[in-house]
Amino acid sequence: MAKKQLENIFLSASIPLPERDEKYQANCDVIAIRDAVIALVTTILPHYRLIWGGHPSITPLIYHVMQKMEINIQEHLTLYQSDFFSQFYPEDNNKFKNVIITPRGADRDSSLEIMRQRMIAGNQYRAGIFIGGMEGVEDEHNMFLKNHAASLVLPIASTGAAAKIIYERNSYAPDTRLLEDYAYASLFRDYLLNDNSNNYGEEGIYQL
Repeated sequence: MAKKQLENIFLSASIPLPERDEKYQANCDVIAIRDAVIALVTTILPHYRLIWGGHPSITPLIYHVMQKMEINIQEHLTLYQSDFFSQFYPEDNNKFKNVIITPRGADRDSSLEIMRQRMIAGNQYRAGIFIGGMEGVEDEHNMFLKNHAASLVLPIASTGAAAKIIYERNSYAPDTRLLEDYAYASLFRDYLLNDNSNNYGEEGIYQL
């Protein structure tokens, strides 16, 4: 019997750096960001494949969860990185089996664009999850909407930073759970493991 094809979940997340735009620091909740990432990985594996862009503040958290799980989930994890940042890769990158290195462009921005196009536009997704973050999370949210209009989109606004900005700027406000619910494991179970997508329209945005 053929193995069931796993659906993909996209994760865009980071912990804002102090030297970056202070708007991402103003309401950033570092503990909530870490809790949300850990809860997401723990909850959705082995049901889905998780794909993410390898931010050095997030990859160690995912590896931490992978270590704790009693099953082999390497095939359920795909990490994207740009060759432009090769000298800055976190050591934890080496602990994942599926690492896709995208070619560098002329500069940082073009290198990120190449990686994001291949990571986001080059895959099909059940959902996109946006946690904390800075301008990169905003950029990935916009690209995700452009390429996956029918997919579920969850900006976890309770983690603050870019995720809250995305929540406030778009049509997510009716879903106050994304802003107020810190029980992340339960939240991700309800949205991704139970059939609670009935309130989402054709563009993956919450509908009353």
